[in-house]
Amino acid sequence: MRSLGSLNHYFWKYKYLFFSGLICIVLSNFFAIYPARIIQQLVDAVIDQILINQLFLGTPQYGALIRQSVILTSYFALLMLAMALLKGVFMFLMRQTIIIMSRHVEYDLKNAIYSHYQKLHTGFFKANSTGDLMNRISEDVGRVRMYIGPAIMYTSGLIILFLLVVPIMFSTSPKLTLFVLMPLPIMSIAVYLVNSNILRKSEKVQQQLSRISSFVQEAFSGIRILKAYNRLEHFGLEFDKETDEYQKRNLELVKFNAIFFPLIMLLIGFSTLLAIYVGGMEVAKGNISPGVIAEFIIYVNMLTWPMAMIGWVTSLMQRAAASQIRINEFLHTAPEIVNHNQEVYPVNGKIEFNQVNFTYQETGIQSIKDLSFQIEPGETLAILGRTGSGKSTVAELLNRFYDPDSGNIHIDGKPLAEHNIYLMRKETGYVSQEVFLFSDTIYNNIAFGLHDMNYSKEEEEKLVIQAAKDADVYDNIMGFKDGFQTRIGERGITLSGGQKQRITIARAIIKQPKILIFDDCLSAVDTETEEKILQNLVRIMKGKTCILISHRISTVKMADKILVLDHGSIAEQGTHQELMLQKGIYFDLYQKQLIEDQQEMV
Repeated sequence: MRSLGSLNHYFWKYKYLFFSGLICIVLSNFFAIYPARIIQQLVDAVIDQILINQLFLGTPQYGALIRQSVILTSYFALLMLAMALLKGVFMFLMRQTIIIMSRHVEYDLKNAIYSHYQKLHTGFFKANSTGDLMNRISEDVGRVRMYIGPAIMYTSGLIILFLLVVPIMFSTSPKLTLFVLMPLPIMSIAVYLVNSNILRKSEKVQQQLSRISSFVQEAFSGIRILKAYNRLEHFGLEFDKETDEYQKRNLELVKFNAIFFPLIMLLIGFSTLLAIYVGGMEVAKGNISPGVIAEFIIYVNMLTWPMAMIGWVTSLMQRAAASQIRINEFLHTAPEIVNHNQEVYPVNGKIEFNQVNFTYQETGIQSIKDLSFQIEPGETLAILGRTGSGKSTVAELLNRFYDPDSGNIHIDGKPLAEHNIYLMRKETGYVSQEVFLFSDTIYNNIAFGLHDMNYSKEEEEKLVIQAAKDADVYDNIMGFKDGFQTRIGERGITLSGGQKQRITIARAIIKQPKILIFDDCLSAVDTETEEKILQNLVRIMKGKTCILISHRISTVKMADKILVLDHGSIAEQGTHQELMLQKGIYFDLYQKQLIEDQQEMV
C-alpha cells in the first residue's frame, strides 16, 4: 500500500467526485437493505392475515378482509419497487462518480508519464525497451485505474454494507447472526486462493498470447526472408508449438474458473441452510418471527457477493501496487538534460568544442576524447571517419541529447548547457543517419519541421514543394498516384532508402534553421543524386552554420574545413586540398573510394 499512497493526492484533486460517490454508495446500500425489513414485515403480516382470514371464513367480513390483504400486499409491492428504483438511481450515480474519477486519474497518469518520458535523456530510451515503456503507460496504468475505480468502489460498498447490515442482524437475533455469518470468512479465503491462481494463470495466458503476436508480427515482417530461405515449414511448426502452449495454458485457466462459481454457490447455499435451520429452531422457541428468516436470507445473499469480492479486490490491489511501483520507478527517474533558460534570443551559429570527452553509460565506450574545434557562423565543417570514430556523437552532443563528461561546448560564446534547449533545437536542422518517418502523408512528414511556425496554407505548400525540390525528391513524389498525399508507414507505399533519406533532408531544411547537421544522410543515394542535393545545399547553407558528417569524401570535399576522426580524436584537419597533400588517412580513403567508384562504373 506504500506505493499506492502516491495516488492519494488524486482523491483530493477529485474530492467532489470521490465524496459524492461515497454518499451514493451509502444511499444505494441503504435502499438495498431496507427491502429486507419490508419483506420481514410483509411475511409476518401475511401470516397474521391468513390466520385472521381463517377465523372469519364464511362470514360477511371475509370479503373485506381479502380486499384488505390485497391492499396490504400491493402497498408492500409498491414500497419494494420504490426502494429498487432508488437503489438503481444511486448505483448509477455511484458509478458515474467513482468510475469517472478513476478515468480522470487514468488520464492524468498517462499524461504525467508521457510528459516525463519526453523530459528524459536519449540514453534512457536506449536502456529501456519500447515494449516496456508502452506497458507502463498502458497496462500498468490500467491496473492502477482498477484499484482507484472498482476496487475502491467495492471495498467502500462492502464496509458500508457491513456497518449497516450487521448491527441490524445482531439487534434482531445475535445467535442467528453468528451462525449465518460463519461461512463468509471461509468464502473470502477460498475465493482469494482460487482467484490468485486464476490471476497467475491469466498472466501466463496473456504472456503466451504476446509471444504469439510477436511471433506472427515478425513472420509477416520478414516474409520475404522466410520465402527466400525456404523456412516457411519450419516457422509453421514453431507456430504450432506456440499455439499448443497457448491452448494448454487456457485449459488450465478454464479448470480454475470452473471451481470459482460452484464454490461460491456452495457457501451461499450453506449459509442459507443455516439461516433456515437455526432460524426455524428460533421461531419454534418463539424467539423470532417467521419473517426474520426471510429477512436474514436476503441479508446473507446481500453479504455473500461483497465478501466474495474481497479476494478479487485484494488481487486488484496487489496488481495495482506492483504496477504503481513500476510507474514510480520511471516517474522518479530524474532527467539528466534540464533546460534552465526560457529566454528567446537570436542564434548566430558559432560553435566551439573545447577538450570535450564523452562516454556512453549504456556501453562504457568512450566515443569522444579531448575533441576541440571551432566553426564560425556561416561556415561548413565536415567530419569524416570510419565506423565508431565518434562522428554521430558530435551531432548528438550538439543537439544536447547528452551532456559531455568533461570539457565545454559553446554556441555563440555561451555554454550550451546555459542556452534555451528548445530554442536551440528549433534553430537546428538535424538529419540523423537513422531514418525515421511518421505513419502519415509525405506532405505532413516534410511539413513536420514547420509545426511551431505561423504560415498560411498557401505559404506552407510552397515551402513543402521547394524543400522537396531542394532534396531532389520532388519528381519521385509526383510519380506516386497520390503525390504529396501518399501515406507512408506500415500499410503505406514502400519507399526506397534514398527516398526516405531525401524526405528527412526536406524535413530539416524546410524550417530554415541557423545550424544544419547532416549525419551521413546521403549514404543511400547514388553519386548523381548526391551531387544534385549537394549543389542545392550549397545555396541553402549560405549564411548558415553547417556540419556534414559522412564516410564518403564526395560528400565532404566542398566543406570549408574537414576533420578526420579516429577513435574519438582528431587525426587530421584542413581543407580538401590540404588533406590531400598530407597523404594520410584522408588521402588513403580518397584513393580507396576513387577505385570503388571506378569499379562501379565498369
